[in-house]
Amino acid sequence: NHTRISEFILVGFKSHPGSQVLLSVLFSTMYIVTVVGNICMMLIIRRDPSLHTPMYFFLENLSTLDICYSSVITPRAALAFLLGRRSISYAGCASQMFFFSLFGTTEAFFLAVMAYDRFTAICNPLLYQVIMSRRLCVLMVVGSYLSGCINCTIQTGFTFSLSFCGHREVNHFFCEVAAVIHASCSNTFVNELVMLAVCGTIIVGTALVVFISYGYIIITIIQMPSAESRHKAFSTCSSHMMTICLFFGTVFFMYAQPGAASSPSKSNTISIFYTIVIPMLNPFIYTLRNREVKESLKKQFKR
Repeated sequence: NHTRISEFILVGFKSHPGSQVLLSVLFSTMYIVTVVGNICMMLIIRRDPSLHTPMYFFLENLSTLDICYSSVITPRAALAFLLGRRSISYAGCASQMFFFSLFGTTEAFFLAVMAYDRFTAICNPLLYQVIMSRRLCVLMVVGSYLSGCINCTIQTGFTFSLSFCGHREVNHFFCEVAAVIHASCSNTFVNELVMLAVCGTIIVGTALVVFISYGYIIITIIQMPSAESRHKAFSTCSSHMMTICLFFGTVFFMYAQPGAASSPSKSNTISIFYTIVIPMLNPFIYTLRNREVKESLKKQFKR
């Protein structure tokens, strides 16, 4: 029989009150920077017709996704640290896990789609506008969200089919899948296997698309005749490569290896990077490392 509990207690980063206030200020600041930075990125892209290309269409959608992704976790965590209220309702925990998994999975597919876009632009420049049509771009975005929906439905459904037997403590600062599984008194072998299989398939599959795309991109760049063309081609990819390294590095460590659910305590610090830090850094990476965005920003400031 499944024991239905009314709430969970999130015990991640439990320390003395002074540290809790500091964490609240830190999380709140990072969230504000994330929202403002990504909104600015979206406005820059929308206001400049020269940026109305497939690459920036995906980047605008990535900024929207990053705001949603961070909003699921950060405001509630900051408020919990400040007020010391670590309880979250059963339904609230399930909702948070659902949307966290949805946006996290969608981001992985977005990064793979953006890698394919760069591959097409650099390796097939003459056919780029034909291949990356508006219809295909929209289908790729919709497909990424649908893939996220499938994963979050599987993860949330399997996790909340477990019994918790009155044990309510979750060793995390949000309802992360592995941490909630670890709090269950049921046999979690199937859940851990499903998490490893599904998340591993998504991470490895999207990472393969990225690596194969960039493999061809690097070969094409090396074969370019002039240093200027090589530099220009590399500059359009460098910001995306930085985001990929940050995101897939932390996510692979968390979900694509055996034992991820058995030691959730190690995930508290690491998960800050892919839930809070990366969405905050993305606008800066794509602004500071992208010549077209910097030029557009200068033009808009002059106006």
